[in-house]
This record gives sequence, C-alpha cells and structure tokens, in this order.
Amino acid sequence: MHNENWDDLRYVLTVAETGSVLQAAKRLGVNHATVLRHVAAFEERHGAAVFERTAQGYRLLPDRVHVIRAAQNAEAAIREVSRLASGGRQELSGTVRITSTDSLCATVLSQFAMGLSAGDRNLRVTLLSSNAHLDLIREQAHIVVRPSVALSDDLVGTAVTELGFAAYGTHEAETTWFVLAGPLSRSIAAKWMGDNIGRDQLSTACDSFLTLREMAALGGGISVLPCIIGDHDPRLVRLQGAMPHLTVPLWVAHHVDTVETQQMRAVRKRLGEFLAGQSAVLLGAGGA
Repeated sequence: MHNENWDDLRYVLTVAETGSVLQAAKRLGVNHATVLRHVAAFEERHGAAVFERTAQGYRLLPDRVHVIRAAQNAEAAIREVSRLASGGRQELSGTVRITSTDSLCATVLSQFAMGLSAGDRNLRVTLLSSNAHLDLIREQAHIVVRPSVALSDDLVGTAVTELGFAAYGTHEAETTWFVLAGPLSRSIAAKWMGDNIGRDQLSTACDSFLTLREMAALGGGISVLPCIIGDHDPRLVRLQGAMPHLTVPLWVAHHVDTVETQQMRAVRKRLGEFLAGQSAVLLGAGGA
C-alpha cells in the first residue's frame, strides 16, 4: 500500500472509531484541519464520501462499513507483522472493545475490565453495553460475550460456561409476571414464559433485565432474571416453585472477518478463563 494512501486511511479509520474530527485529532496528536485534509483526500481519491456530516459528528455511511472493516484488518495485520518481526516480544497495549448485555457488563465484565486494566497499564478495555445484537463492524467491537443457544453465522467462538435464569420477587405470594420485551423477547426465559404463563397473568413489559430487577424489587410482580443479578439483590427472593432453573450457553466470540491481534487473543483467552471461573455465580448454583 502506498504510504500516502495508508496515511489517509489511518485518519479515516480514527474518525470512524471516534465519530468526531476533534477526538480523532486528539488521538492522533494533530490539529483538526489535518484530519479534515486527510479524510477529504481519501474521499476525493476514491470518488465517494465515507461519512455523513451531522450535528452529532461524523456518521459512517452504511455502504462504507466494509471500508472500515478492511482498514481495521489492515491495521491489525501491520501491528502483527511488527510484533513478529521483533520476535513477539512487544508488550500488550492498546484498546480491546467488548460488547455484551447490560446485565453482564454491569456485573462480571466490569470486574474483568477493572482487573485487566490494573494488571496491564497499557492495555485498556472498552465495554459496549447493549441487549441488542450490535453490528460488530460498525461498532468496531473486537469481542462479543453473548448468552445464546448457538452463535449466528457471522460469529466464531467458544461456549465458556452457562448463564442461569430464575424467577424473582419480593415474596412467594406474587402471581403477576413482568413481560420480557424487545431483544429479551427472543431469550430462553421469554420462550418459557410464552409456553407457561397465561396472558391474564402478564403485567408491564420491559427490554432490560436491570430495569426488570428494579420493577420486581418495587413489588407487585415476578421478574425472570439472570441469576447473577437476581441472587445478589437483598430486596429479592428466588421463587423456587414459580419456574424451573433455565440455563443457556455463554459464548466468547468475534466476527468472522476480524483479524485477531496478539492483544485480542490475550484478552479473549483471559476473558474465557475469567468467566469459566465465575461459573457458579453465572449459573446461579448457590441459590438453586
């Protein structure tokens, strides 16, 4: 790749990752005019815009997502060549982005990220919290932690443990159930509810387990929750007879098109080991 072409592409990639010319300039240690010049040069050379300029910043155009993915892979490959050329002795550094559900980010993944940052000062983790299945290319996520019966075709990974679900409320007499909405409606817990709970027993709907936990804690209903957030809330009790203890595999995966760097492999390995070590609390074995 011609040096000038790669230099322009590096600026385009940084704007895509930060969503802002000013933030890209700060990361690259240049002024914003330099960033604008390189982005314009890249777009002019290829005869097409990469970004939509909005009041909120620079938004990557949907049909240019593949350009950013290719740039990320090129950057990762260059880093890996440098590492191998130096005998593989480079220290781990940079940022690894992990996406998962709000429940897992708020519990085990926040612990993992803090521990990793404390152990490797030059290695940082960015947590992307969403119950929806993010577009990993557009979000520039490197690793996904996903509870699912199976992975989609665009992901490859390993099931490292299982995530348990149970029913929670403030007392055993509860009979009304809060509904799992949005992305949660496709979960194993929602399927069980659809097969076993009558419509006349259903109440308010919500698309977040963290919010469903708060609703259950206020009383007046039962929430099906991941055991890792239900078991450790002193306001709630697990309603043993309300439903069976459900489990689903918990995967650590990445997009099939991602070129894995040394950093990504190291973080993915540590993350898998960490989650496997948390199997009891993730499964909810202590409260069964």
